[in-house]
Amino acid sequence: MYMLPNVLRNLSGKPATRLYPLEEREPFPAYRGVITNDVAKCIFCNSCARVCPTDAITVDAKAGKWNYDPFLCVYCSACVEKCPTKCLQQEPVHRKPSISKFVVHRTGTPRVKKAKAEATRELEKAWEEI
Repeated sequence: MYMLPNVLRNLSGKPATRLYPLEEREPFPAYRGVITNDVAKCIFCNSCARVCPTDAITVDAKAGKWNYDPFLCVYCSACVEKCPTKCLQQEPVHRKPSISKFVVHRTGTPRVKKAKAEATRELEKAWEEI
């Protein structure tokens, strides 16, 4: 008997939730959503992978590969803040629902260290002299 007023109020009022796929709300200001990587600016320094609390990001600096698992990500934006070249961005939209898991793969040009590049040039010059 004590629940009757609450039940009647719920039946006569508007719904408390949205019909999500049909009605989407605008994101809050400073909303942290999907992570994107501009691989052209990425130097594959691995700082984003080191700071990620869930290991959602893996970087292979030698091959120039950057992998991101959005199902492991907690959207804390630690990787975005740590990135020295600011190639990581968080868009103000959330990932769409999906039926199967996937991993985002990005491939770019790996950086060459200065000492290694100079050593390679010296070896090339030595081969030319021979």
